[in-house]
Amino acid sequence: MSRDFRLDRVPVDVLAYELAEERASALGRMGRALEQALARLREFDAAHPRAEAPASTQQARRLLVREAGHALWMFVVQREACGLRNNRMLMRDYNVPGEVQLSMGPLLATSTTSP
Repeated sequence: MSRDFRLDRVPVDVLAYELAEERASALGRMGRALEQALARLREFDAAHPRAEAPASTQQARRLLVREAGHALWMFVVQREACGLRNNRMLMRDYNVPGEVQLSMGPLLATSTTSP
């Protein structure tokens, strides 16, 4: 933000401007994170045919789907914070698979040890 802008505005306007900048920056970060998660899933799928895949490969893929679902959830929440509530175009533009849409949500910690 230019120094002149801050001098000509009342503090609440400067704060509103800076908050809008941060929302836009966070939106960009969340969009890039979603793109990366979807790319990892697509690369995995290209390298590992799903027909008769071993259990370890299926587990690795499920984790990638959950991670992409989490990235999608974070992006959708940030979009909604910015006032963007129609997600239909988002799903189409980012080519989000249905299984990722269904797994959208927070990542839950899973324990690998028994209590």
